[in-house]
Amino acid sequence: MDSVRAGRLLEVGRSLIAELDPEAVLDRLLDVALELTAARYAAIGVLDDSRLQLERFLTRGIDEPTHRAIGDLPRGRGVLGVLIREPRPLRLADVGAHPESYGFPLAHPPMHSFLGVPILIHGEAWGNLYLTEKEGGEFDEDDEEAVTVLADWAAIAIANSRLYRDVRKRNDELQRAIRGLETTTEIARALGGVTDLERVLELVAKRSRALIDARATGLGLLDGDEMVIEAVAGEGVGELRGMRLALDDTLVARALRDGRAHRWHELPPSAFAYQALHARSALVAPMMFRNRPIGFLGAFDRLQGDSSFTDEDERLLQAFAASAATAVATAQTASAEAVSRSLSASEEERRRWARELHDETLQELAGLKVLLSGAMRTDDLDRARAAMAQALEIIGGGIANLRALITDLRPASLDELGTEPALQSLAARVQQQTGLEIVTDIDLAYERGRAPNRHTPELELVVYRLVQEALNNVVKHARAGAVRLRVAELDAEGLVVVEVRDDGRGFHPAQATEGFGLVGMRERVAALRGSVDVESDPGQGTVLTARLPVTRRAAPANGDGNRPDARVAP
Repeated sequence: MDSVRAGRLLEVGRSLIAELDPEAVLDRLLDVALELTAARYAAIGVLDDSRLQLERFLTRGIDEPTHRAIGDLPRGRGVLGVLIREPRPLRLADVGAHPESYGFPLAHPPMHSFLGVPILIHGEAWGNLYLTEKEGGEFDEDDEEAVTVLADWAAIAIANSRLYRDVRKRNDELQRAIRGLETTTEIARALGGVTDLERVLELVAKRSRALIDARATGLGLLDGDEMVIEAVAGEGVGELRGMRLALDDTLVARALRDGRAHRWHELPPSAFAYQALHARSALVAPMMFRNRPIGFLGAFDRLQGDSSFTDEDERLLQAFAASAATAVATAQTASAEAVSRSLSASEEERRRWARELHDETLQELAGLKVLLSGAMRTDDLDRARAAMAQALEIIGGGIANLRALITDLRPASLDELGTEPALQSLAARVQQQTGLEIVTDIDLAYERGRAPNRHTPELELVVYRLVQEALNNVVKHARAGAVRLRVAELDAEGLVVVEVRDDGRGFHPAQATEGFGLVGMRERVAALRGSVDVESDPGQGTVLTARLPVTRRAAPANGDGNRPDARVAP
């Protein structure tokens, strides 16, 4: 082999080894083989897994019309089969003269000189490199040596590229598994906030789409014979959210009926996804909870390419569907329990009002009736006047009791003046009725002129009810002598903090049951996306702390800043 050819082989070898794409290696190999041998035609035959025939056949030198005229590509019979059975170099002056030659198809160009060299990877035949029609005559020993070295370089390059491809594939699978685990963990954490079901479903739809590279995903819940699309992600699905569809004979119905995921490589034109999303392929996983279908999770088309969803995609989507099913079932259970607790709390309030009206107002009215009846029967003017004075005193007490009950139901000062006056009035009334010492520390941005508008009615009412319920608990259970009430707006954090601290007997946290009104407090706070904590120990008093996000009323049209209280500085 001359030095020029040897140098060229070294250069080519380096470039082949640096190439990480197997297809690029094969293309480069064909081009260089023609260059080094001055052959007119080159081909690579890739063996199948059995190594008994060719799985692929790549060529150079034959144009596309000739390819089409030839028809099916070789599978490894004739002279090509000799190289498969005996993987060593084969050089022929006339390939048609070989005993095992099958000849060529009618449209095949004439070929005479032939050189075939096996491509061995780790000592096993992977394929063969074929060259025909050397310019100026037959292939010689230098050609055979050069092509053998080239085939060795190609074997190393193909092995490297396959290894790189396998490593990249494993890395992609690992990254995909990690993303799946992270997402599953995130969903599991989100399940703890069962009041935020919408966020959980949106998370499932978005993350499942990203992990299986779907163009779009949709998540729906069953409602009788219909399904309601609750969450969507991807292209062209935004308008589907909230849509109700008849379940009937749909893709979803089939998956729910079988209780397992279904894949469609080609959607029927009658399918809703085909018509509304122009989807061609789909993967639908049922959401099952305790063998009960509650909804579905569907993915439609690959984001890129035309490939269909795989078994791994099906496994991932089914896992996400299970997470979504757990979220929905948990939220539905929590909602039912919340309704039950709310009804119980309402009934308890009704019993309290009935008891107060019976024990105080009704008895006062009955006593007033007796007193006035006696006064009517007497002719003694002084006695009648004394009865009337006593009646006026009873009426005054009844009015006070009714006013207190009405204030408990809805304090007028809260609507008319704002949070601070209402809380000051509440604290003064409780202190007067019970003798409990109440120290107030109220610092709200609106009340102190640091904000233009009052808080929203919802926030003001929750703050008031929290304080009201906390003071009721202190009066009923704490045996306290003093209470410190602090309500402050933290401007930098955008929070209103409510703190009620007493010096009473305290309790063990495990005793903080529904009897303490904590369930109602937590539900009120949760509705505003806040938090509430109770700290207590026997003999150490109790501290209730709530944190609520600040929300403000819209500025009124007259530009007065919604400040009915003229005492507040502008």
